Amino acid sequence: MAEMPYSPLYRAGDWCCVSGQIGITEDGLVDGFEAQLRQVLANLDSLLRTNDLHARQVAKVTVFLADIADYAQMNEIYAGYFGDHRPARSAVAVAGLPFGALVELEAW
Repeated sequence: MAEMPYSPLYRAGDWCCVSGQIGITEDGLVDGFEAQLRQVLANLDSLLRTNDLHARQVAKVTVFLADIADYAQMNEIYAGYFGDHRPARSAVAVAGLPFGALVELEAW
């Protein structure tokens, strides 16, 4: 894959911005909404941990859904990842996502 023109995680003073994560591995996009969202969260977790951060430090999340019908399932999986930590969140339906992804997530 070609180098992308952005940083996956960017530090700005005391803040870190995590670019949109999709359910992709070295082998490509995983299949299905649930698998993609679980991979999105694994990718987020990896970026956070690599930068000495933790999911409990996330203050704001934006979730982009290719199909708003996946909203309830997203809430279940999302709540399982964040536990009792509840960052501010927006969830929006979009016309399309990179590489045909079904879900993308960005975080602060």
